[in-house]
Amino acid sequence: MTDDPGVSGATALPTELLPFGWLIGTWVGVGVLGHPTVESVNIGQEVTFASDGRPFLSYWSRIWSLDEAGNRVAPLVTESGFWRPQPGNKVEVILAHPSGHAEVWLGDLTVTGLENAVITGARVELTTDVVVRTSTATAYDAGQRLYGLVDGALLWAYDIAAQGHPMTSYCSARLTRA
Repeated sequence: MTDDPGVSGATALPTELLPFGWLIGTWVGVGVLGHPTVESVNIGQEVTFASDGRPFLSYWSRIWSLDEAGNRVAPLVTESGFWRPQPGNKVEVILAHPSGHAEVWLGDLTVTGLENAVITGARVELTTDVVVRTSTATAYDAGQRLYGLVDGALLWAYDIAAQGHPMTSYCSARLTRA
């Protein structure tokens, strides 16, 4: 563990989380959501990654539709879960959605920039390993996500295979630290 009093109230960040420490905090920004089955809409998003000192990150994301002036109109997507770092800069992510979906994602972290022992550039590429849904949830078969630290911003993109469509862009955003 390493001392870091600024990490979501925790006094120490487990060694396993060090390569993922750049994610910790609350990020806010705007993007777009759309799919062949969903009309394209501008979105606002808030994402929080936090540590309580154990070797995982808690994750919470909320997305709203925005009007022309950038004001929140209606909630669209909520998801929460855990990011579980694994040896070799691998990660397992478990997410749950109130829409009736739960997913297990597997992925890799690549550090692309390091300055004075601080990560200044990185990306996490995730692919679904398992997608389960309730009997009332829409058909959703697989997903791919990319999270990247670029010039201090968190950029991310989410592609899905759903409702009979092949893997297609679904959502993306550019977020900055709140």
